[in-house]
Amino acid sequence: MADSTQKTETENPVAVNNGNNGIVKNKKKNKEVAPFGNYRNYYGYRVGHDVEEDPRFKVLKKEWFEGKDCLDIGCNSGLITINIAKKFDCRTILGIDIDNNRIKDAWWRLRNMVREEKTGNGCVGSSKTRVKGVNELECAETCSTSAKDDETDTFSVDRNLLDIVSFRCENFVLSWVSLPLENYDTILCLSVTKWVHLNWGDEGLISLFAKFWRLLHPGGILVLEPQPWESYYKNRLTTEITQMNYNNIVYKPDFFQEMLLDKIGFRTVEQATTSVSGATLGFDRPVLVFRK
Repeated sequence: MADSTQKTETENPVAVNNGNNGIVKNKKKNKEVAPFGNYRNYYGYRVGHDVEEDPRFKVLKKEWFEGKDCLDIGCNSGLITINIAKKFDCRTILGIDIDNNRIKDAWWRLRNMVREEKTGNGCVGSSKTRVKGVNELECAETCSTSAKDDETDTFSVDRNLLDIVSFRCENFVLSWVSLPLENYDTILCLSVTKWVHLNWGDEGLISLFAKFWRLLHPGGILVLEPQPWESYYKNRLTTEITQMNYNNIVYKPDFFQEMLLDKIGFRTVEQATTSVSGATLGFDRPVLVFRK
């Protein structure tokens, strides 16, 4: 059980599972606790009300995505995933999340954007990425997890979002045995590492990083936004497992860069930014770009 006196920090979802897939309730306060960062209204917290798009788009570069096959780990309700496809014109992008409800939300959001484009309210590759529907996911629970249900609603354009974007519910860290054969040009892992670390410890984190390296084409890039060690403390009591792992963690975030370069095998790293202006308090983090 989560500590009812501990304020839980809102973070990005993570594609791992320790036996409880989804959001649980804190009985004392009837408050949602997301053991994997799988908050229902995550982007409502992440993006300020006066900010039109996620501030991280200020540091994401089009050349990382344009014409490339991309993978977004811990995609939550798919807002970043879809808007990367729209803004940066990637060839394909797959969003993966552990929580099937968040994947349902993502499919709902994708179909909704396709409908908007059909009526002329949007277009693929638009230079203006809108954050819309952040708190409009209540109806998503009734949606199918497959976009095929809405094939009659799709439309034929040069770049149909349903041909570019897809989502899958998967325990990314534990799916090593069933690892797909395809490789990617770009992998995103934004505000996810803490949840892997707290749920699976150092071993889970190393497995995550090794899988990134294996899935990338030579020359491919990993866009990583790690949470600082200080933020772990706020979520250490979410479950008994997170508390145990928190107490046993050896490889703290300051060591991630060295681990990815010296242990995993990435060739280079650059820091895309030291801060992301416009982010809400607690989400102003560096974005690191590693190249295989």
